[in-house]
Amino acid sequence: MLDNKQLWDNAIVEIELGVSKANFITWFKNTFIYKIDDGIVFISVPNAFVKDWLLNKYHKVILRALRNLNPSIRGLEYTINREQNKKPIENRQEMKQNSMNAQLGLENHYTNKEDNLNPRYTFESFIVGQFNELAHAASQAVINKPGTTYNPLFIYGGTGLGKTHLIQSIGNTLKAQNKRVFYLTSEKYATELIDSIKNNTISNFKEKYRKYDLLIIDDVQFFSGKEKIQEEFFHLFNSLYDNNKQIIFSSDRPPSNISNIEDRLISRFEGGMIVDVSKPDYESRMAILSSKSKSLGVEIDKDIVDYIATNVKENIRELEGVLNAVICRIQLQKRDPTIPELKSLIKTSVSPQKTISIKDVVKIVSDFYNIEEKYVYEKTRRKEVVKPRQISMYILREDFDISYPYIGQKMGGRDHTTVIHACEKIKREIQSDTVFAQDIENIKNMINNKNSSLNATEGQT
Repeated sequence: MLDNKQLWDNAIVEIELGVSKANFITWFKNTFIYKIDDGIVFISVPNAFVKDWLLNKYHKVILRALRNLNPSIRGLEYTINREQNKKPIENRQEMKQNSMNAQLGLENHYTNKEDNLNPRYTFESFIVGQFNELAHAASQAVINKPGTTYNPLFIYGGTGLGKTHLIQSIGNTLKAQNKRVFYLTSEKYATELIDSIKNNTISNFKEKYRKYDLLIIDDVQFFSGKEKIQEEFFHLFNSLYDNNKQIIFSSDRPPSNISNIEDRLISRFEGGMIVDVSKPDYESRMAILSSKSKSLGVEIDKDIVDYIATNVKENIRELEGVLNAVICRIQLQKRDPTIPELKSLIKTSVSPQKTISIKDVVKIVSDFYNIEEKYVYEKTRRKEVVKPRQISMYILREDFDISYPYIGQKMGGRDHTTVIHACEKIKREIQSDTVFAQDIENIKNMINNKNSSLNATEGQT
């Protein structure tokens, strides 16, 4: 017959198999069997919060696990361990925060030191929508034929859109197939190279990365302007490629838009498959929120999910951040947040939205090209005016997600097809002309600086 500790330890093993890591740490840490009386198991829990959660969410799971080990068990009771609650108040607050962080997935997840892969990044937890379906399809093709199909694979997109999740999912999948995989950021690669030069271990450094079947380099835009690092990586790339080893890159922009990168390296980046990940559409945002809340074992009212999906549009990271804040509020207050409370949560959890006006964008572009702002709105086909006008349209569409018809209306009453043509033309020119691409980046930086100053001013009023 198992004693109380052995019974609980064995039950915990079974329970852990069906519960996410975050939930397991949150709700089963510091629990144990206090006593068994007449077939009733009394489980000691650290506080009333955990008691209520186990009773409402995991009661049947726990009872089934215990009965599998001891069929004579008839029921469960939960008792709060008062001794544990006699700890100093600051320690109890820290425990409460740690528990909440674990429940919301905010704790540091274990990363394998041998390959730098995070095991929580899998395709099972990756939501596919219109915004990333091409990147996902390309990833699946790489998994089926690594080193031969789409080599290299270059995935680009803004911050917080799931690029790292996707490329590490490829790594974890191929790792499970006994492939030798390694993931690192371009900054880490650069740091290791510099250290190897200082320590006279450059030969060891060169051999280290040539042994892998899959090498994943995140944030490759960091190579910009670093000539020695680019040269060394160029040789590493050739060695891997010539031996049919898969290479995957991520960046916040396409290869042609990364400034100060050698042409020969750009050509290597562009030699395989280039795919982008854009901002998630409404349906995808709804799916992400539903999947995330389900994985945390928390049911969120559909109206709340809809409100978050409607008002948080920029990226997945911000979307999940707001959801985490909502779950915290629900668990602490034992009720759903009101609309004013949701607005406040979104305001504090999400980066300030761009408040700059269309007029501000046109002025910055006009100043950059040294023309008078008023000409951009006029019906003129002068070459020195057409280009700034098209750039203004492109930035308003790409960076501010303004509709084509509205841009056309504000830019001198032009048809939406004119705006579409302008945007496509600027896109093509950015891809083919690195100097022009850098000009666009400079303009965007000026716009962002202007927007930041406007937001700062609003925050002071």
